[in-house]
Amino acid sequence: MRTLTYSVTLLTALGLASGAHAYEPAGEDVVYEVGDESFEGYYASAGDMARGTVLIVHDWDGLDDYERERADMIAGMGYDAFAVDLFGEGNRPETTEARQEATNALYSDRERMRELTLAGLAEAHEQGATETTVVIGYCFGGTVTLEIARSGLADEVVGYTSFHGGLGTPEDQSWPEDSAPLLIAHGGADTAVPMADVATLVEELEAAGLTYEVEIYSGAPHAFTVFGGERYQERADQKSWAAFTDFLEEVL
Repeated sequence: MRTLTYSVTLLTALGLASGAHAYEPAGEDVVYEVGDESFEGYYASAGDMARGTVLIVHDWDGLDDYERERADMIAGMGYDAFAVDLFGEGNRPETTEARQEATNALYSDRERMRELTLAGLAEAHEQGATETTVVIGYCFGGTVTLEIARSGLADEVVGYTSFHGGLGTPEDQSWPEDSAPLLIAHGGADTAVPMADVATLVEELEAAGLTYEVEIYSGAPHAFTVFGGERYQERADQKSWAAFTDFLEEVL
């Protein structure tokens, strides 16, 4: 059954990449409050038989149909999925400058980055998502995912996955020895996050005695999973999604 579900959802994704159909969300957008600010996430439920929850952290352009599509794919695999919003309701930057401004604001305020991510996790549970959770992120979201992993603040999280995310550890941070397992999916041709960063991360994880896997995909550039994007690589997308599927089976 898992193989069939994976095949269907992957074909759906590839259809989107080729323009074969217009994507229609199966879940629902969710407006929630963090302090006096409004945010808009996306929830896709797997129903009463959900085997766990996947929290999705968006790329630097904010939560859009890419994260919604991934959430629907995950729900189709039997897991509740919630795509968190870190930029605020209605803030979906469209220019490079606006995207840099939005992400740099959080890079320079890691406490707020963690607060907003954990608030999204709390909202997922408010929506009915199961407690046991895996956190995943794409590009900027991959950086956020590792930030949460290092924080040790989310007891219900049993695994972390970064897809072509930033891998650097801030100078004032380190890896806790009890961090949950990690899966790192990285493109061998990623010039935004060089292989030297991968090697440094591996050294850090080894020093902390953590369980991790690093998948390197030949010829895959940064953002290799983004459907329809100029840097999308079907082979790397399929292989990284299969690795992620196996990771979910292992930790949830």
